[in-house]
Amino acid sequence: MPTALVTGGAGFLGSHLCDYLLEKGYRVLCVDNLDTSSLANIEHIRGERFQFLYHDMVEHLDVAEPIDFVYHLASPASPIDYLRLPLHTLKVGSYGTHNALGLAKFKRARFLLASTSEVYGDPLVHPQPETYWGNVNPVGPRGVYDEAKRYAEAMTMAYHRQQGVDTAIVRIFNTYGPKMRPNDGRAVPTFVRQALDGEPITVFGDGTQTRSFCYVDDLIRGLVLLAESGEHMPVNIGNPNEFTLIDLAEKVLKITGSSSEIVFEALPIDDPQQRQPDITRAKQVLGWEPEIELEEGLRRMIAALGREPVRV
Repeated sequence: MPTALVTGGAGFLGSHLCDYLLEKGYRVLCVDNLDTSSLANIEHIRGERFQFLYHDMVEHLDVAEPIDFVYHLASPASPIDYLRLPLHTLKVGSYGTHNALGLAKFKRARFLLASTSEVYGDPLVHPQPETYWGNVNPVGPRGVYDEAKRYAEAMTMAYHRQQGVDTAIVRIFNTYGPKMRPNDGRAVPTFVRQALDGEPITVFGDGTQTRSFCYVDDLIRGLVLLAESGEHMPVNIGNPNEFTLIDLAEKVLKITGSSSEIVFEALPIDDPQQRQPDITRAKQVLGWEPEIELEEGLRRMIAALGREPVRV
């Protein structure tokens, strides 16, 4: 029975990853400090093959048992969180990644870094292939997250090249699904919450900026395929189908049957205008591509909430 340690395992992506690994027969050690996550995400998991460790990855972690895989997902991931926790975001990207890599080295485990499409910044190349080095503002408010992940990628490759650690890097594009916090500031959970509560749907800018939304089940499948492969260089995982934020708002209104109106607010600093993954490498290296389209994924996410919209 292989053992996987998942940092950030009580978060949105981490908890789905724990579920998936348990279904595949893994023993799972879930590590989290609960800064931006919740025990409610893992409360349904019981049994000898799952253990929760309350721990901040900024601090050294000792684990007594053998470990085969380290999935390093720990980090604030939404703008609301990393703007609220800028120093901790930088620390978990640096110290936290260092500690996770050190553990993988000691245990001779395969290491997977959950990086992000934010390493591309506000891209000048579209769609974004892994060979693109990005257009990031290092001193802007989003720089604490963007540069933390870029640093984490550099450290991961240094451990691979100089220390011989078996590493992988996934660049995660916009992902959505059940267990997202309704107030985490990202477009999908925000629009869904506003539609169900009968509030105006707030679109930043003019709504023509684009995003590509990947349903969480597809994303997690790609993560595990990458971890179980022999690939070391970064791989984009995301859905290449591109939608404007107006498209997204209209789909949420259609599915919920909400009568909420769409309103527009000022665009945040350094908010990217386009975000679309080139998943050629994921197809070639992993045989992976997404299967769940946006409307179906939104229906699943909204159904999991089990509530009707407030009528206004």
